Amino acid sequence: MDKRIPITLLTGFLGSGKTTLLNKLLRHEDMHDTAVVINEIGEAGLDHILARTVEDTYIADNTVLLGSGCLCCTLRTELADTLRDLYFKRALHAIPEFSRLVIETTGLADPGPILANLLNEPLIGTNYRLDAVVVVVDGVHGLAQLEEHAEARKQAAVADVLLISKADLATREQLEALTQALSTLNPGATQHRMTFGHIDPQSIINVGLFDADSKKAQPQRWLRSPDRANTVRGTLPQKIHNDAIASFTVALPKPLRWAALEKALEKLCEQHGPVLLRLKGIIHAEESPVPFAVHAVQHTLYPPVPLAGWNEEQPESRIVIIGKGLDEKKIRNLLMQI
Repeated sequence: MDKRIPITLLTGFLGSGKTTLLNKLLRHEDMHDTAVVINEIGEAGLDHILARTVEDTYIADNTVLLGSGCLCCTLRTELADTLRDLYFKRALHAIPEFSRLVIETTGLADPGPILANLLNEPLIGTNYRLDAVVVVVDGVHGLAQLEEHAEARKQAAVADVLLISKADLATREQLEALTQALSTLNPGATQHRMTFGHIDPQSIINVGLFDADSKKAQPQRWLRSPDRANTVRGTLPQKIHNDAIASFTVALPKPLRWAALEKALEKLCEQHGPVLLRLKGIIHAEESPVPFAVHAVQHTLYPPVPLAGWNEEQPESRIVIIGKGLDEKKIRNLLMQI
């Protein structure tokens, strides 16, 4: 069981509807024990995001406790500093003891460095864990944004959950085309459509490696391994073909020793770091009594997470790799030679 605080990274391109979604989420009863880190926007800060009520209380200059019990703060320093500050205030009972964290990023944010920042800091890695990357995609303009903006493609490619907004404004043809484009770009992500920011919080929180109720690992759900039929480089418009982002799954041979695989994964990160958006894997190694999960972002491979109490009927080690212009054949050869 992993007792670290789960983090939901919420992102999406400019105008996709993140603010509307946040306002709905922050007032939902299921979010009462949640802390939310919101990017500072101009001088308005939290007031720009939140419709304050008399029940809301300022705890500090940049922190508000909502009547719903949700704790919100603006990001004014480095993300790592903000997360450390929240954790220590929580430990000292200076703020409510939140059990999950949502981080909202700017619309132009490249998710890779943010993920790396979250996972690189020792104190953050000790006390927090990434639960899921949730990306809001504009139902009306999303397809054009995917075609024209590398940031939008990267955001969608690393998502665990894709929320298609403005479903009431988009035509059926627009929604179908966007759904297909997103499925091609990221076949392993779960997709939901929403209107006016309405979404069941359970669709986006506690949807990662560990189940909140049973406290047990849910590796298949977290891995979201794309079907082989869907891993062929996609059908998005030709003008973005040269900047293609694709995902594929590598099933690893048996028997497998972690020491050898770790070296191969480190080499993969070293050689492909700038274009390796995300790597997720479930490993059954000879020298480990339990299977474990591995995660890498760009240049960095993170420590494996043991999955005690979980076993597969037919154990299979597999790795999902997401990146831009990756040499799939070369990577497969590297991993199959361990």
